[in-house]
Amino acid sequence: MTMAGRRLWVTAAAAAVVVAAATAAAGHPGSPHAEGPYTSEFGTLVGDDRNTLSAGPRGPQLVQDTRAFEKLARFNRERIPERVVHARGTGAHGVFESYGDQSALTRAGFLGGAGRKTEVFVRFSTVIHSKGSPETLRDPRGFAVKFKIAEKYGGGIWDLVGNNLDVFFIRDQVSFPDMVHSLKPDPVTNIQDPNRFFDFFGALGGAATNMLTTLYSDLGTPATLREMNGHSVHAYKLISAERKVTYVKFQWTSMQGIRNFTAAEAMHMQARDFNHATRDLYDSIHSGKNPSWELRVQVMPSDRMYKLDFDPLDATKRWPEWIAPFKTIGRMTLNRVPDNFFQATESVAMSPGTFLPGAIEPSEDKLLQGRLVSYPDTQRYRLGANYADLPINRPVSPVRSYAQDGAGNNGAMKGTLNYGLSMTMPTFPTTHAALFSESKVCDVVTQAPIPVTADFAQAGELYNSYNWRERANLIANLAGDLGQVRSMLVRNTMCSHFYKAHKQFGRRIARAVDCDMKVVKKMADALDG
Repeated sequence: MTMAGRRLWVTAAAAAVVVAAATAAAGHPGSPHAEGPYTSEFGTLVGDDRNTLSAGPRGPQLVQDTRAFEKLARFNRERIPERVVHARGTGAHGVFESYGDQSALTRAGFLGGAGRKTEVFVRFSTVIHSKGSPETLRDPRGFAVKFKIAEKYGGGIWDLVGNNLDVFFIRDQVSFPDMVHSLKPDPVTNIQDPNRFFDFFGALGGAATNMLTTLYSDLGTPATLREMNGHSVHAYKLISAERKVTYVKFQWTSMQGIRNFTAAEAMHMQARDFNHATRDLYDSIHSGKNPSWELRVQVMPSDRMYKLDFDPLDATKRWPEWIAPFKTIGRMTLNRVPDNFFQATESVAMSPGTFLPGAIEPSEDKLLQGRLVSYPDTQRYRLGANYADLPINRPVSPVRSYAQDGAGNNGAMKGTLNYGLSMTMPTFPTTHAALFSESKVCDVVTQAPIPVTADFAQAGELYNSYNWRERANLIANLAGDLGQVRSMLVRNTMCSHFYKAHKQFGRRIARAVDCDMKVVKKMADALDG
C-alpha cells in the first residue's frame, strides 16, 4: 500500500471514530432509549445509524458499510406486488360467537353450540381501484372474513370472501379477466374510462344489468365500513354429519344500520378525507365502540335448486327472501386494530378455496369454481409458496402436513419424511369426516351457458323497490358515466338492457344520455328474458 493510500485509510478510520464518538455522546435528544441495543437484522450491534462509513466526513461512501446497504436493500424490496383486485384494504381483528347448534346443517364444530367463540380477521376493500385510491369511489366493497377455528371445534381456516353487494357482474370465471381489464385504467392513458367498461357490459348481453342497478344506487358508495352489510354472493354447501347437503348463501347484517353517501356527499367527503372509512373504523374501535355484524344464512334444500325461474347458482342473482328466508346463526365483533398494516392487512391471504371439506364446501357456481383456483394462485405470486405460514394466515390449530421447503417456511415441518405415503415411517392419519360430499354428475361435457339466464327480472324488481329519491340518484349516477360513452351502439345497448328490466328505468336513463327510444325499444324487443 502506498503512503497516500495509508494516509487515506487512517484519515477515514479516524474520522469514523470521531463521528461515532460524537454521535454516541450526543445521543438522540428527546428520544427515550428502547430496551437493549440496536442491532442489524443478523443481531450484530450497530454503532451509528445516522452516518454512513465514508472516506472523511465529506468523502465517498465505503462498500464495507454493509449495515447501510442492508437497510437500503431491504427498503427497495420490502413492498410486495399490489393485489390485482381489492388492492385498497382495511383490516381488523375480532371474534365470532355462535348463537346455537347448527349441526343439523353442518358438522362445522365452531357452529355446533351457543357461545362458541372463534378468532376472526376481517379485510374490507375496494375492488377495482389501486392501493392508494380514495375510499369514497363508487365500487363494490370487499367483505372478507378469515375464521381461525380452534382445534377443539375441528381446527383449520375458513375464509368467507364476499362483497357488500349481493350480486355480481358476471356468472362465469372465463369473463373475469376481461371484466377487470375493462374496469381498470386504459393501458394507454392509465385513466379509467366508461367507454371501455360499458363496451364490455353491453357485449355481455344483459348479465350485468342486476349488478349495475345495484352498484349505481347509493349502495355503491357506503358511508362507512361499519354501516354496510356483507354478502357471500355465491352459494355454498353445508354438509351435516349424516352427509346431507344443503345449499346456502351468507349475509353479514350490520348492527350499526346501513348508511350510504349520495354522489355529492361522496365528493364532499373525498375533498376532506379520502381515508375516511379506515379512520372511522379504527376510531370506533379505539373508542370502545366495537362494530358488530350478525351472520345470517339463507337455506335452500338441494332438491329445490332446479325448480325456480332462475338459476340459484348464478352469481348475478339474489335469492328472494320469500324463497329462502334468513336464519341468524351468530355475531361477529371487531375489537382490535392490527399492530402493523403490512404484516396483517397487506399480507392476509383470503381465498374461497380455503374451506372445510365435509362441513362447508363450494357449490358448482361457475364463477366461484374459478375463484377457488385464482385466489390462492395470486397469493402464492404475491407472498410466496409458504404464505399460509405468515402469522396473519396461520391457523390457531396445529398444522400437520409434509410441506417443508421454499422461501418463508417457518421450519415447523422437519425430518426426512416429506412425501406422505410410507411403509416404514409413521404418517399422519386422515379424517373420514373431512371427505368431500358426494354429488352425481350426469351430463355432457360442454362449453355452454346456463340454460336459464333471466338477466333482467331481478333488476326490474330492484328498481321497483327504490323510492323516488333512490331512483333519481340511480339515474343520475348511471348517466354520469354512461353519458361519457361516445359509441351510440353501446349507449343504446345499455339503455335497452335497463328498459328490458323496467320500462320507466330504461326511458329515464335513455332520456338522460340522449338515446333514441325507438332504437332502444327495438333492441330491447330482441333480447331474451
